[in-house]
Amino acid sequence: MALRLEALDAVAAPPGVLAAVHAAAGERAAAFVQERGRSEFLAGRAALLLFAAGLLDVDPARLEARYDCPRCGPDAGHGRPAFLLDGGAAPLLLSASRAVGRVLLAGVVHPEPGVRLGTDLEDSTKVAFDGFDGVALTARERAWVQGLPSDEQALGRARLWARKEAWLKRSGDGLRRDPATVEVLELQGLADIALDGSEPGLELTAPIAETLVAAVALY
Repeated sequence: MALRLEALDAVAAPPGVLAAVHAAAGERAAAFVQERGRSEFLAGRAALLLFAAGLLDVDPARLEARYDCPRCGPDAGHGRPAFLLDGGAAPLLLSASRAVGRVLLAGVVHPEPGVRLGTDLEDSTKVAFDGFDGVALTARERAWVQGLPSDEQALGRARLWARKEAWLKRSGDGLRRDPATVEVLELQGLADIALDGSEPGLELTAPIAETLVAAVALY
């Protein structure tokens, strides 16, 4: 599995790639009220296209984005990311997640049949609010967080949330499923991603914030 963490404001996409991304995702981008959100969304889509092309060692112009939503179908423009290569399905599993100006990309070339992939990047400051534990965590997870030193609890909550998001992306359920019903302390195929440079296969091209955590589900 290949992993890449990239700053969204540093995505170096050729004009042709940007044009293709805008053509494919312009309608969804237009739904963002703020320009920053719109530009980061498009940068994330461009980064994913370049990442996929690099994994396949092909010209990005040969790839066409396809997003498959289990509820809305393959033409919804959202859901599991995938690409067509010269009109046929590219042999890739992909997942992407954006947070605080960065995008985390995960990919597997020539995956085994039936395997699914999900990844998530989270900022621990976003889960530090009253009521989070009650709506997002199982009773066992809440006990696990409370067992951590007080200065580690915010990161602990964020790690659990990143695991849940990664797992729900992998399953295709997303947040249509109540995250408090998914216990992620011990799940096969689910793991935290070390963002300190020690993670095998992780390419870091963005400064790491201490508040960031990440997880990946591959199963």
